[in-house]
Amino acid sequence: MGKRQTAQNDNGASAPPHSPACCFCWCCCCSCSCLTVGNDDSSKKRRKTSCEHMEMLQNRDDSVVPTITEALSWAQSFDKLIRSATGRNVFREFLRSEYSEENLLFWLACEDLKEEVSKVAIEEKARIIYEDYISILSPKEVSLDSRVREVINRSMAEPTVQAFDDAQMQIYTLMHRDSYPRFLSSSVYKALLASLQEPIAES
Repeated sequence: MGKRQTAQNDNGASAPPHSPACCFCWCCCCSCSCLTVGNDDSSKKRRKTSCEHMEMLQNRDDSVVPTITEALSWAQSFDKLIRSATGRNVFREFLRSEYSEENLLFWLACEDLKEEVSKVAIEEKARIIYEDYISILSPKEVSLDSRVREVINRSMAEPTVQAFDDAQMQIYTLMHRDSYPRFLSSSVYKALLASLQEPIAES
């Protein structure tokens, strides 16, 4: 008792024991590797492609220099900042200096998920978002309360584009109330404004 029993086939030969059934646990609390079941080459390729798409989404317009009018508008509201591709790049630089870049990356990933219509793509992207930003095992885990986590865990059985809505709003509010005021008084933002005002002064 206590030892694993060895199964036998019809010829009496020993057969390897079966692995315990996967519990399809999304909360990463069990030893089964549910998130990697069936992780063949095609699955890896889909994940790589999705990650590359997110990297492009997060870095697009990285070389665009904003006008002074646009940069000043970011101080009017957080929504103007985060809805501006150039503004997000500057804000991301600031968040990186505070080691909280994952908050913006999670928000962007949720926005990207909302654009999907294919069930397969939605499930794949939802799985990646969960692994990257919700799982307690991830180094990029975002800070969410237990109620929101419970909602997400329930939705992962059959995820939709709204699976992370509550979590996205919570992170949006966190950035708005906590990071945004510090961004406006940061050296990152002030240096940008100064660099944009210099050409005006020279002209």
